[in-house]
Amino acid sequence: MNHLLNITTSTLASTYRFWRGTVASKAIEQPEQTLILFDQEGDSKCRLVREVLTELNLNVIIAPCPTGGENLAKLKSAFNGITPPVLVDSNSPDVVKGAEEIIHHLFLQYRGSKPPKACLGQLSSTLTSKLATGIRLGAGVKARSSRQPSLPLVLYSFESSPFSRPVRERLCELELTYILINLGKQQFSDMGPAKLHWSLKPYKPLPNTKRDEFFKQHGNVQVPYLMDPNTGIDMFESKDILWYLEETYG
Repeated sequence: MNHLLNITTSTLASTYRFWRGTVASKAIEQPEQTLILFDQEGDSKCRLVREVLTELNLNVIIAPCPTGGENLAKLKSAFNGITPPVLVDSNSPDVVKGAEEIIHHLFLQYRGSKPPKACLGQLSSTLTSKLATGIRLGAGVKARSSRQPSLPLVLYSFESSPFSRPVRERLCELELTYILINLGKQQFSDMGPAKLHWSLKPYKPLPNTKRDEFFKQHGNVQVPYLMDPNTGIDMFESKDILWYLEETYG
């Protein structure tokens, strides 16, 4: 897909979802054991879970399960035909199946409250999530041939980011396990493009947060940002990352 069209349809997908998965909690503590999500990027139910993970500011290991891939076959075999999303939370410990059950678990476990209705798979929410999948023409759904790395990749992202979505879709299609570091926006001055925040003052993230740590390392907070411990490559820019993933693992 032409990159401009790719980003345009990705922006429409976020718009259909009313930009859920943009704002993140100000909490900075992560669970002792990193969560694992068996996920299919283009699936409408999985999207609801990832939006909540951004909102709760939780990092997660993504185990991609595209249709026709080995991960999905193994998941179905292990859980009697169940399909994503499936969450493994070793802090509970618990294995939670299905979007609504996972969302309830995440809010109760990490915010101590019931989830708001807007986060759940109600008719309107499910419909807009399916529209978001449709505008992406099935990207992030079907498995493709790939070379598997020894170590998981690391992706800095947040769910609604139009530039990050195509990267997550490609990671899913290639069945590349990755650690997702959610960098959702935590204050008004975080809003807007990375180099044009909605503030007249010099940009400063909230102190002692993941965004603050990223800012100190890179001088801005821009996603997607990919780190590949297998090759030592670290890079910004979705177009460059997509090319890299294709050349290295496609």
